Amino acid sequence: MQAIPLVATTRGYPDSGNVTENVHWGSIAVVDTRGRLLWSAGDPDYPTFTRSALKPFQALPFILSDGPARFSLTQAEVALLCASHSGEDIHLEGVRAILDKIGLAPGHLECGCAQPLHYEFTGTKPPPDAQWTQLHHNCSGKHSGFLAWCRLHDVPTAGYVERAHPLQQAIRAALADTVGLPAEAMPSGIDGCSAPNYALPLSSLAHLYARLAHGSNDPQLGGAMGILGEAMTARPDMVSGQARTDLHWMTAGGGDWVAKIGADAVQAIGVRSAGIGIAIKIADGNSRALHPAVYAVLDQLGLLDAQRRAALERYRQPAIQNARGTVAGDIRPCSRSRAPDEGWRAGRASLQHLSF
Repeated sequence: MQAIPLVATTRGYPDSGNVTENVHWGSIAVVDTRGRLLWSAGDPDYPTFTRSALKPFQALPFILSDGPARFSLTQAEVALLCASHSGEDIHLEGVRAILDKIGLAPGHLECGCAQPLHYEFTGTKPPPDAQWTQLHHNCSGKHSGFLAWCRLHDVPTAGYVERAHPLQQAIRAALADTVGLPAEAMPSGIDGCSAPNYALPLSSLAHLYARLAHGSNDPQLGGAMGILGEAMTARPDMVSGQARTDLHWMTAGGGDWVAKIGADAVQAIGVRSAGIGIAIKIADGNSRALHPAVYAVLDQLGLLDAQRRAALERYRQPAIQNARGTVAGDIRPCSRSRAPDEGWRAGRASLQHLSF
């Protein structure tokens, strides 16, 4: 199967109607906690580089080694291990606290330096004399967890992002075991923060998030999944940041939804009450198309009540504005969403198609 048109952008005048200008193709997979495909659009097994959606599972070796207890990490600090944070003060203080607890400094982080994301998402400008360190990189929380694993196992911290390093070998083995794939069946590549990243079938990513939402009830990794999922849902402000989608999804979910975005238009969401995981990939990597697609899927699955619709309205059909603030068009799913029947709630395993 192939990707299908999921989201279109339009342009026009209010008195003459909008015309489709661009179409973004993609794929969606919805699975249950046993990995059975329930709903799909496009190719549910599309090989997808998971990017930052992988972060909770890159923390698994540290969690399985009882790392949070060994270093007295708070729940907020565990959430930072899974974060693409915005570099707000609360995030910087949290990463510093983790580094202090493991006896290392920001210079040990091998994620590189980057401008904090909160400037982009809040529409503010950084000070003209601002200087960024590794702390400001959105992946510094994940990397502090990497360093903590190294300290815990008394292995060198230098070069911990290299594929041959014991840490990355442990992550690869834990991920392969968790998804039930041979390690050689997971293509690898270098992520934006220099750590290895893996491509998985989209349905496998959805399955991971169904299990993450299932938390301590996961039959294989209950305790670890519980620690990670509960930290993320309790502290979505640490996982994401002001004006960010993951904060909005998880806040709207009220503790029931665990969400993580990945670069180049990847989104994964686990829904505890429904026992499902959702994974979406926009084929051209354009994140502006991702958020209306996520909203449409949540809507079709019957997960949006009136309160959630109001909280997430900004993502339903976002306006496109020009430099003067004039509305020139919008971003919308390629067809009107319609709710599927309720069969999936009973655990039916037959493949059904989402309406796009």
